[in-house]
Amino acid sequence: MASIHREFVVNATPDEVWDVLSDYGAVHERLAPGFVTDTRLSSDTRTVTFADGTIVHERLVDLDHDNRRVAYTVVGGSLHPSHHHASMQALAEAGGRTRLVWHTDVLPDTLAAPMAEFVEHGSAVMRQALETAAPGPGR
Repeated sequence: MASIHREFVVNATPDEVWDVLSDYGAVHERLAPGFVTDTRLSSDTRTVTFADGTIVHERLVDLDHDNRRVAYTVVGGSLHPSHHHASMQALAEAGGRTRLVWHTDVLPDTLAAPMAEFVEHGSAVMRQALETAAPGPGR
């Protein structure tokens, strides 16, 4: 099984980052605007449309407010993993900043490279969106 792990520090407080991460149906508006062009929420599953036309159906696995962690799994769409589980967590960092941890496990292994590219690009977009939306420490 391939594992993709990405961490980055955001110049925003953990509560500010969690406010965005926990808004499960607004990825296209708050977390990754431009990278994600549309999100439709139906019960516990969101349909996410990416700028390149990829569409995935992601089922919410856990929304843990105490630990500021969201977990989800791909259950359909134009990607067809035999297994997918991802989580994002907002952890306190020195100076009132936040370390965002994004971890994805995926099968088959052939999806690892394209998924890693999505994660890398998405991380840059998310960091920018989170820092732009939040006043952050020292601002």
